[in-house]
Amino acid sequence: MLNDLKASMKKTVESTQKSFNTLRTGRANAAILDRVTVDYYGTEAQLKSLANINTPDSTTLMIQPFDRGSIGQIEKAINMSDVGLTPNNDGQVIRLNIPPLTKERRKDLTKIANKMAEEGKVAVRNIRRDANEAVRKQVKDGYISEDESRDLQENIQKITDEFTKKIDELLTVKNKDIMTV
Repeated sequence: MLNDLKASMKKTVESTQKSFNTLRTGRANAAILDRVTVDYYGTEAQLKSLANINTPDSTTLMIQPFDRGSIGQIEKAINMSDVGLTPNNDGQVIRLNIPPLTKERRKDLTKIANKMAEEGKVAVRNIRRDANEAVRKQVKDGYISEDESRDLQENIQKITDEFTKKIDELLTVKNKDIMTV
């Protein structure tokens, strides 16, 4: 039971990390395009499955489509997405220039990161709640004693605190990354 609990909480922490990776920090990072989907011949496809994404320098993303015929759809998808960058298309590749972040935008991004972290912590606490309910049900059904229940619930709380702390550590790193000029 505790191993399943740890696995579920680990997945939640990984999901929170992926969410953090999609935040733009002023440096070119291909992960900001992870949520971009392209209408590729009538089918929605992830941008990263249709093109090679490189970072030639710290302020530029270069997207090189595997199929040059899809460059228009990729450009349109980037324009329609919430990335907030304007693509430059030269017929071969698409370049995205990452502008430096303003102080105000950095503050907004830290608020978004804090919200993502809080959502991750809420998910961890929901997993804890479900585990505690399962323990209480086992007591009610007579599978374990009250003492065993208390011990299990204490262990569940320790595991919850451990994973909540991991999310806080990820948030600290992300906020530092956002605020670094």
